[in-house]
Amino acid sequence: MVTRTAFITGVARGQGRAHAIELARRGYAIIGVDICADMPSMDYPNASPEDLQETARAVKSVGGEILVAEADVRDQEALRRGCDEGMSKFGCVDVLIANAGIARLSSGGDRSAVWRDIIDVNLTGVWNTIEVVLPAIRAGNRGGSVVITSSSSGIKGTGTDKAGAQAYTAAKRGLVGLMQNLANEYAPESIRVNTIHPTGVASGMTMNDAMKALHEAAARGEKTTIGTMQNALPIDILQPEDIAKAVAWLVSDEAYYITGAALPLDAGFSVR
Repeated sequence: MVTRTAFITGVARGQGRAHAIELARRGYAIIGVDICADMPSMDYPNASPEDLQETARAVKSVGGEILVAEADVRDQEALRRGCDEGMSKFGCVDVLIANAGIARLSSGGDRSAVWRDIIDVNLTGVWNTIEVVLPAIRAGNRGGSVVITSSSSGIKGTGTDKAGAQAYTAAKRGLVGLMQNLANEYAPESIRVNTIHPTGVASGMTMNDAMKALHEAAARGEKTTIGTMQNALPIDILQPEDIAKAVAWLVSDEAYYITGAALPLDAGFSVR
């Protein structure tokens, strides 16, 4: 019998899918949402409806229960419909993983549109998600855990003139302040709130033609945003499952005393 439920944004691929599978293995039911549509200001494709259904199949293949919905984190009403449907099916929400995010490190595009969309998704979208899901966690009256996906950029900024990279760092750093506000506010209810700060993780956001071009330019000695982003450990890129295992521990009863923490999952990026 399912006793706990996790609400996950950006669930159609990458870290979101890995979180869903790992938590399903541990007995959680999953409510998962994803935009499943491209954004003109970005230089790579978002996940597709087919990706979202593949996540659902993967969760079911490990014995999990899942409800998925297409929802843009910029749209509170779409998020609320997904949350309400999930609550009707599973009866509770115990964990929120606010994972959805976008990035653009290349030049080009409308700088104002790139800035606005990244801030709207990566910062305001997290706030929207918390506004919708946190009341469901509180209503359970049994504590809970919120994990916000920030980034190594939320700890350490690097020099760049690219609007997308500037917006990404600003949003990811802003999430730390939001997390600290929430951790203080809801600690008396045993609701823990933390941020995670991954370095580069293999996903559709990092493994695409635009990012490949940046890596190739950096290898030729050209100045690129990506060229300044190096890990201390000899690890080029992490896998989504690496992050999911850490998050599964963070939301578990074993980490009942951890709140208000900005947890680096960054192969030493922040100390380099």
